[in-house]
Amino acid sequence: MHRGRRPTVGVVYPDHAAEDDYPFAAELLGVTLPVVHIYGTDLHAVPELLDLGSPAKLAGGAAQFADERLDALVWACTSGSFVYGSEGARTQVEQLSRAAGGVPTTSTGVAFVAAIRSLGITRVAVAASYPRDVAELFVAFLADAGIDVVSLADAGIDTAAEVGALTEEAVLEFARNNDHPDAQAVLVPDTAMHTLRILRELEKETGKPVLTANQVTVWHGLELAGYTVGCPELGSLFEEDIDHGAR
Repeated sequence: MHRGRRPTVGVVYPDHAAEDDYPFAAELLGVTLPVVHIYGTDLHAVPELLDLGSPAKLAGGAAQFADERLDALVWACTSGSFVYGSEGARTQVEQLSRAAGGVPTTSTGVAFVAAIRSLGITRVAVAASYPRDVAELFVAFLADAGIDVVSLADAGIDTAAEVGALTEEAVLEFARNNDHPDAQAVLVPDTAMHTLRILRELEKETGKPVLTANQVTVWHGLELAGYTVGCPELGSLFEEDIDHGAR
């Protein structure tokens, strides 16, 4: 489908934190993942997140890709999508797609559900950087999709900038300490957290699939673009021997 050129998935990313995960993934996968930014107040708080994911702000992000030939578009923010609830998140993606001229579009919240279903998983542990009230909205979002959260941990971190400054060892420790024996996978839902360079270590520490925000965002964007590729460095979700809906 993409002979002669690299598939291009546009990334609308909030503020600045871990956006360097995307060029890292692009290099590994042989794709193009251009990143544009929209800006909010950087707080993990419901009113601010609703504003960050508003139609006007996301349309402003889409407008920055006016001169790009996109195969898909992603809203790379978990909390700025799930805070709208399951129906609201779907509407958000539809509105963003219209703003981008009909390009296939997803968000990190929607991508998490797609990735979980792709792996045939129903029970997960969530290790969230957010304050508790925001983390609980993610649990409700997953529950609406029929996914059982067997354990929830929250780090209570107020801003994306703080999350982006976490060391690799801190991220590994957080995931390891907040796994659960009944969980089939561990979810780490914050695109502000650097995770793509340590997915192998995360899965080694837990002994099971680990799904992280930037990972599922890239994966689902490429799925929508009709492009699949094996890349063990990016975890079980990208393993070649698993059928993730390849076209």
